[in-house]
Amino acid sequence: MGQAGEGDLTAALDRFRDHARAWLADHFPADLKGKTHLLAALDGSQDETGDQARWRQAMGAKGWGTPTWARQYGGGGLSPAEAGILREEMARIGAWNPIGGMGVLMLGPTLLQYGTEEQKHRHIPGIARGEVRWCQGYSEPSAGSDLASLQTFAEDKGDHYLVNGQKTWTSAGQWAHWCFLLVRTDRRQKHAGISFLLVDMATAGIETKPIRLISGISPFCETFLTDVVVPKSNLVGREGQGWEIGMRLLQFERSSISGDGGPTAHLNAGASVPELAKRYRGVDAAGRIADADLRARVIRHEMDRRVFELTLRRISAGAAAAAGPSNVTSITKNVGARITLGRAELNIEIMGLAGLGSAGDGFSEEEMTQTYNWLKGKAVSIYGGSTEIQNNVIAKRILGMMDHQ
Repeated sequence: MGQAGEGDLTAALDRFRDHARAWLADHFPADLKGKTHLLAALDGSQDETGDQARWRQAMGAKGWGTPTWARQYGGGGLSPAEAGILREEMARIGAWNPIGGMGVLMLGPTLLQYGTEEQKHRHIPGIARGEVRWCQGYSEPSAGSDLASLQTFAEDKGDHYLVNGQKTWTSAGQWAHWCFLLVRTDRRQKHAGISFLLVDMATAGIETKPIRLISGISPFCETFLTDVVVPKSNLVGREGQGWEIGMRLLQFERSSISGDGGPTAHLNAGASVPELAKRYRGVDAAGRIADADLRARVIRHEMDRRVFELTLRRISAGAAAAAGPSNVTSITKNVGARITLGRAELNIEIMGLAGLGSAGDGFSEEEMTQTYNWLKGKAVSIYGGSTEIQNNVIAKRILGMMDHQ
């Protein structure tokens, strides 16, 4: 009986693979093969081309941009095994998921767990179709690592909250349609006085000011909220549950940052480290990277990267069985940051002066992209919770090491 059941499952997965392969062949524009997509920067600062828009619309209508989300909310309703096959078939033809951003990677999974049915039906379909951009209102000028000290206040006004305060490092805030916002609803309690709100960025009283980074871009901004009216129907969970919900969202964020489909994916795109090393440093008679010391370090990096990918797959399977990520995401976030930064440093070393150009005719587009990735990659160990914060989470919640008074 068990063998027959396994055979039926294998046959069903084979049929799904045939279906996915045929559908992708019909809908993925060949001109987009291997190109970096707009979600790489998660900022919405670029306009879609016609092919990009058609690809996003096709994936959104199919639900495959969020393949494992329930169909009733616009997702694909696929099993983890089917979603894995879809990823394999997309990789086979050089296709990429055109639907992502904070709505998919962070808010969507959180809202599916904590939101009301009305909230899910109102917000999830737009996320699943890639039509609504979201930003995160967490950090404040005086509440970064100690996030629970945030002071943006939501005053109870009966059927709505009146929100006043300031947020900073609001990723994509200047392009977002909506924001998931941590606010204080009780000044007497630190953690238990925080609530989780969904805020329309078009609401009167919201102002954003972009922050320019060393890489030359402005993916973040300061966000000012002055007498912003937020309906109470936009409260997720119960009042005072914001810290719990916010921390759950951060687990989803850390999981996405360390994964292959998250916001650091574009930093690992392009030619592999071994390919660059052979091209810029040459090869020996055996076709290996000519510099023996560099070759050893590249091999070590590739081993770490591949082991990490396998570990992520194992963790992902466990997370699906446990209905979501765990504190282990703090480990994978730190390891993923180290590997991403290590790749950027190796690439710059390999390319030499050619890897330090950001403009001009003397540098190729690939070389300037490597410089950009190297500069932008410096933030990987900071956003989503700094390496030091993750080390504290690991020590306290995984290793059971408590502070001694």
